[in-house]
Amino acid sequence: DSTLIGAGFTETGFTQDVWRTTTTAGAPSGRLNHTAVWTGTKMIVWGGYDNVNVLNTGGQYDPVADSWTATATTGAPAGRQAHIAVWTGTKMIVWGGTDNTNYLNTGGRYDPAGDSWTATTTTGAPPGCQHPAAVWTGTKMIVWGGYNGANVNSGGQYDPAGDSWTLTTTTNAPTARQLHTAVWTGSKMVVWGGAASGDTNTGGQYDPAGDSWTATTTTGAPTARFGHTAVWTGSKMIVWGGNDGTFTNSGGQYDPVGDSWTATAAGAPEGRDLHAAVWTGSRMIVWGGIDGANVLNTGGVYEPVTNIWSATSTSGAPAGRYVPTAVWTGSRMVVWGGQSSGPALNTGGQDFLLSLYVRN
Repeated sequence: DSTLIGAGFTETGFTQDVWRTTTTAGAPSGRLNHTAVWTGTKMIVWGGYDNVNVLNTGGQYDPVADSWTATATTGAPAGRQAHIAVWTGTKMIVWGGTDNTNYLNTGGRYDPAGDSWTATTTTGAPPGCQHPAAVWTGTKMIVWGGYNGANVNSGGQYDPAGDSWTLTTTTNAPTARQLHTAVWTGSKMVVWGGAASGDTNTGGQYDPAGDSWTATTTTGAPTARFGHTAVWTGSKMIVWGGNDGTFTNSGGQYDPVGDSWTATAAGAPEGRDLHAAVWTGSRMIVWGGIDGANVLNTGGVYEPVTNIWSATSTSGAPAGRYVPTAVWTGSRMVVWGGQSSGPALNTGGQDFLLSLYVRN
């Protein structure tokens, strides 16, 4: 809490967490394979699949008021699942995915202030695909990889100011894959893992200014996997979980400057894939997912500086689910949607981390 720190206190560690249920009043219909972004005041969820139809509906969720406002469908992109979304600072951009018949290279820019949509151009866009990865650079969205009948290792830089695409080079690019992860370091996109011809523990650093790739080392890297999560700490990428032939609870911290890996500690939650993860500014929180036999409502808080895991509370936690979305608001993690052992869900929860402070 910045107020306490400013008053002369020091945070000494995570102590416990408290869950609050998100309202279903006015919430979008249940779904999975949707996307979510955090605007600074609201979480916007959009698209996905309700086990019958692909959707082009969504909602803005205010976690302080615990209230929902529907997103417009007028001018919205066609319904889809397994697409990507980024937040530009003023707008949400969604792109790609599948309508269960076609792989889409269409998308849209959503203005939450005006509740309005503007289509993204398809001129020069990468081929449509599902399960690509995406980052926001501050001026452009970079999308890469995915599946469109075969895994791809192509992508593109999208400039919303000019509504224009520039394809990313495939020279020295990582092998084609889907269900991989990507983070933005401030100057480069780092992609890692995924389902290729087999599971992979390879990746690459992409420099958009030079349109060039540099491979990430496999020395000390986590085992090959897909369905994992990744966050950027400000200096390192942390990857965790996923399926490496088993539902793994291993991971690693990757330093892109030194091109080196350090394993995450033991004591992590049980292995899983298709879970959610957020970065709080000092910790990674992982939650939910599936371990093959069970749909999980457990999770963990990982502190990379101390290399220590702490379990998240299950008291008051949402029902177990896989492929939920999650955002960090600055004070809480909000998880929503996903698939349980029954219907797709439109429920969720806010998880507040309670930390221990001491006076300096």
